[in-house]
Amino acid sequence: MTGSFGTRLRAAMDARGALCAGIDPHASLLLEWGLDDTVAGLERFALTAVEGLAPAVSVVKPQSAFYERFGSRGVAVLERVIAESRAAGALVLLDVKRGDIGSTSQAYADAYLDPASPLAADAITVSPYLGFGSLSPFVDTARRFDAGLFVLALTSNKEGPEVQHAVPADGGTVGGLMLSHLAALNAGESPLGSFGAVVGATIGETGESFAINGPLLAPGYGAQGGTVADLRRIFGSAYPNVLPSSSRELLRAGPDVASLRAAAEKVNDELRG
Repeated sequence: MTGSFGTRLRAAMDARGALCAGIDPHASLLLEWGLDDTVAGLERFALTAVEGLAPAVSVVKPQSAFYERFGSRGVAVLERVIAESRAAGALVLLDVKRGDIGSTSQAYADAYLDPASPLAADAITVSPYLGFGSLSPFVDTARRFDAGLFVLALTSNKEGPEVQHAVPADGGTVGGLMLSHLAALNAGESPLGSFGAVVGATIGETGESFAINGPLLAPGYGAQGGTVADLRRIFGSAYPNVLPSSSRELLRAGPDVASLRAAAEKVNDELRG
């Protein structure tokens, strides 16, 4: 597919459904699948998950840390996950949550968004809490290569509110300020901007506007308690742009490939309903 990330994502969600499938090789999940917590177990787990899930979902989201913990051989498996997910027709959102300044941010952007890199994905997660302007290298690189960003805005971890719900001198909340920055980046884009927000599926009422003309990644759907009703209540009219993310609930359907695919299709049907 061609065009901006937002264009590709809108087409993928319309064709395949809104589910984002996390491929997170927790040691406990490897054990549940009867695999050793080794590089060989990681590879078997991750590539089986790709085979089952990538043909059935719009987006695959590998969490980089679970591959990095095995060193260079684990990163090599991550490279295969990215390549094989794309070959199966899914977009890849690499969950790295990077956030730094200057040349370091640019190096991260080059590593994950430049097609010349073996780790290049369609989009990545980033943290704006060194100041939204610190993301400029990521924004510029994403625009240059038609990639996307998902910026942490209102996360559901218990520590998040001390930063995200803080009130700046001019009012509102810090999380709301992040959303307004994203709305500005996406202004005028059609059918969807390429700069999304991360908002927890279990966060509850926020009073914030999610009309950012961009995608809204909602981790915590399924095993962590998020439901369709929660998503509709939190996001309101922005629900069509929500990309609910599920990992453990889907992966526990494995290691049978057909069962993994059936689990993904079931969730997509729930989200459409």
